[in-house]
Amino acid sequence: MSGVTLETLQLQHEVDQLYAAYAAALDEKRFDAWPEFFVEAGRYTLQARENFDRGLPLALMDLESRGMKDRVYGITQTIYHGPYYTRHVVSPARVLAVEGELVKAQANYAVFRTKPAGVSAVYNVGRYIDALVRTPDGLRFQSRLCVYDSEMILNSLIYPV
Repeated sequence: MSGVTLETLQLQHEVDQLYAAYAAALDEKRFDAWPEFFVEAGRYTLQARENFDRGLPLALMDLESRGMKDRVYGITQTIYHGPYYTRHVVSPARVLAVEGELVKAQANYAVFRTKPAGVSAVYNVGRYIDALVRTPDGLRFQSRLCVYDSEMILNSLIYPV
């Protein structure tokens, strides 16, 4: 593999560790930790592949800044739904570009949903398109665009993917 240096391996490891920690926080329902994966002015967007491919701005969810804590409040305090568990399976990241402090990366994901005493089902599948920046606390998302392939989303989408 040409161009592989200790620095590129280290960056790959850091990105993969961020992705793994993000997935673990969601799967363990540590929703209060979720906004901390983003910089203060970070953005989280969940968009259908059809809209993404056509350049259309409509998104299922589009949250700006760590003010997305209101989504956490909604998830944990106000939204009532039948309980279920999620399990994120995330591919190794592809680091696409490093531009100063900005790292552009992508990974594929699959989220499975399991209801207590039920069977597991594919809940959401797609790819993460990310802009990451280095902070004193390590890499954080400047933006996370989740482009989902699934045409049908089971029930309503409550938890972040």
